[in-house]
Amino acid sequence: MTTFLSIAEAAAATGLTATTLRYYEQIGLIAPVERRSGARRYGDADLRWIEFLVRLRATGMSMRDMQRYAELLRQGPTPESVSERQALLEDHARRVEADLDTLTDTLARIRAKISGYAALKAPDAPGAADVPLCSPSRRSAA
Repeated sequence: MTTFLSIAEAAAATGLTATTLRYYEQIGLIAPVERRSGARRYGDADLRWIEFLVRLRATGMSMRDMQRYAELLRQGPTPESVSERQALLEDHARRVEADLDTLTDTLARIRAKISGYAALKAPDAPGAADVPLCSPSRRSAA
C-alpha cells in the first residue's frame, strides 16, 4: 500500500525543509510531485528518491551533478543514460573514497593527540614524556 505524505510530513521524514523540497522540484531534482487539491502528496517512490538525493548531497555531490543524474534517470534505461549515470556515480564514489581516506588519516591524528593529552595528565605513565603532541616547528599551535 502506498503512503502519501504532505510536504510538511515529507520534510520531517527526509530532514529537509518544505522550502528545500519545493526548490528541488523547481530545479528538476525531484520530478513534479502528485497534487491533490493543490497540495503536494509525496509517495513512497518520491521519498526513496529524496533520501538518495540527501545521501548524495551529504557525501558532497554537487547540485549540478545531482541535476544531471536526475535528468539522465528521467531518460529511462537507454544505454547512453545508464552508462552516463554509472560514470557519474563511479566518479563520485572515487571522490567519497578519497574523502574517507583523508578523514581516516585525520581521525588517527586526532586520536594520537587525545592519547598524548591523556599521557600528559598522567605524567608518571611510562613513555609520557615521549608523546609528541605536535610537530616541533608548530608546537605552540597545538
